[in-house]
Amino acid sequence: MIRGTFGDNCEIFFLIDLITGEGENLSVDAMLDTGFTEFLAINKQDVEGLNWAYFDQEEMLTARGLANFDIYLGKVLINEREFEVPVFAGDDIQEILIGSQWLKEFDLMVRYRQEELKLQ
Repeated sequence: MIRGTFGDNCEIFFLIDLITGEGENLSVDAMLDTGFTEFLAINKQDVEGLNWAYFDQEEMLTARGLANFDIYLGKVLINEREFEVPVFAGDDIQEILIGSQWLKEFDLMVRYRQEELKLQ
């Protein structure tokens, strides 16, 4: 189980580790975006330093319209479990995003009034 935090505007954040191509773990706050239907999205500039293998390119519909994303094969450590997932890299991504695919792997428990937030 990992505990999350709430942002100033009720955003949901979880601390995850990105595993670089060299095997180093980088701890980052990732925002849960249930409107994003994949696993992980990151800014193109940030993904370059992780040395993940380029996989493909895909056009997706976003809240701002159609956008092209480079897709990398990345490694992530969440709740002491390592996952190899497609990572969508785009120019306009402001936060590292974890998407709704994670809800197939983990149960999300949110209690705003009690300030309790968990992925288990």
